[in-house]
Amino acid sequence: MTKANVRAGFGKELRDYIIIAIAMMSYAIGWGVFLLPNNITTGGVAGVSSILYWATKIPVQVSYFVINGALLLVALKVLGLKFCLKTIFAVTVLTVSIGLVTDHYNAHLLEDQPFMAAIIGSVFCGCGVGLGLANNGSTGGTDIIAAIVNKYRDVSLGRVIMICDVVIISSSYFVLRDWEKVIYGYVVLYVTAFCIDQVVESARRSVQFFIISDKYREIGERINREPHRGCTVIDAQGFYSGKDVKMLFVLAKRRQSDMIFRIINEVDPHAFVSQSAVIGVYGEGFDRFKVRTKKATT
Repeated sequence: MTKANVRAGFGKELRDYIIIAIAMMSYAIGWGVFLLPNNITTGGVAGVSSILYWATKIPVQVSYFVINGALLLVALKVLGLKFCLKTIFAVTVLTVSIGLVTDHYNAHLLEDQPFMAAIIGSVFCGCGVGLGLANNGSTGGTDIIAAIVNKYRDVSLGRVIMICDVVIISSSYFVLRDWEKVIYGYVVLYVTAFCIDQVVESARRSVQFFIISDKYREIGERINREPHRGCTVIDAQGFYSGKDVKMLFVLAKRRQSDMIFRIINEVDPHAFVSQSAVIGVYGEGFDRFKVRTKKATT
C-alpha cells in the first residue's frame, strides 16, 4: 500500500468520525431540546431511556449508555469491529452531548406547540441518524438492528427502524397516560424515518461518466489517483467522422462529480462528457449485493 493510499484512507476515516460527531450532536439537540422536555417519545434506545426517565427519573444518558453496551456486544460479532468502533464512538459522543443538553443547557423550546416540537425534533434526530449510518456509524439501539438487516437484505433502513419502534412509542402511554403524546410520537417516528432515508440515499447516490478525449489516458490516471475511482477504456467510433476514438467509462459517488469535472477541465477543456445518475452500483468500492439465497434441498 502506497503512502498516498494510506493518507487517503486516514483522511476518510477522520472525515467519518468528524461527521459522526456532528450527527450525534444533531440527535442530542433534537432529543434533549425538543422531544424530552415536551414529553414526546422517540424510538429505539432513546425512547426506552425517555420512558425510564419519566417513570423513575433515571438520567437518560445513563440508561442509554448501559442498554447500548449490551447491544454492541451482539453487533461486534455480526457487523464487525470497524462498524462497532464507530458506533461506540457515536454512542459515547451522544451520551456526553445529551448529558450536557439535559443537565446544563436545560432548554424547553416550543412548550406550547408540541406538534412543532415533534416535527423539528424528529428532523434533527433523523438527520443525525442518517448521517451516522451513511458514514458507517450508528446511534445504537434499533439502528444496530436496522444495519444488520440492511447488510443482508435490500430493505429500507427507515422502514426497519419504524417497525422496531412502534411498540416502544406505544408503550409510552403506560407512563404518560396521554394518547396525544403517543400520536406525537408516531409523527416523530414517521418524520425521523423519512429523514433517515433521504440522508442515507443521498449519500449513496452514484453517477456514471462517458468521457471522449484524445487525452483519455491522462484523464484516467488522474481519476485513478485523486478520487480513487477506476476507469474502463472503450473503443468507439464517431458515426459521422468515422474516426476511431477512446472513451472512458467511470462510476463514482455523486459527491465526487465536481472533482472529476475539475480534472477533465484541467486536462482537456474540449473533452466531450456525458454524466447521468444511476439507480444502484454494486461491487468493489460501492454497495454490496443484497440477494435472497435459496437453501439447497436434499
